[in-house]
Amino acid sequence: MHIDTQSEFGTRAARRLRDEKLGWLVTVRANGTPQPVPVWFLWDGEALLIYSRPGTAKLRNLSGNPQVAFHLDGDGRGGDIVVLTGEARILSDAAPADRVPTYLEKYREGIARIGMTPDSFARAYSLAIRVVPARLEGH
Repeated sequence: MHIDTQSEFGTRAARRLRDEKLGWLVTVRANGTPQPVPVWFLWDGEALLIYSRPGTAKLRNLSGNPQVAFHLDGDGRGGDIVVLTGEARILSDAAPADRVPTYLEKYREGIARIGMTPDSFARAYSLAIRVVPARLEGH
């Protein structure tokens, strides 16, 4: 999916996907219930890269249904909405988080704040998820 940065919304959405540090990944449980979870993410212009601990509910949900939504917090007044919908898959060949310079640049302070080093974070959050959006919505 390509974001049209010729529009004001597209420009803002692309900037927020690049700069925001927290987003919400919504997976679907086996019983059909949506399950939102806050995640750190890296937007490469085409897809999101998210790292996860093994054994999480989001991974179980993805194994049964790869359809996801991802959204950023709004402005608290119903504006600045950015929502992506698409498919997610667990990557078996992704570089660990500590070997992705742009991810480390974005989250180095956060990793330290939770008492981890880049190496310990990469070992704990050892599974990578790639979310390929099919649709962008918002205003």
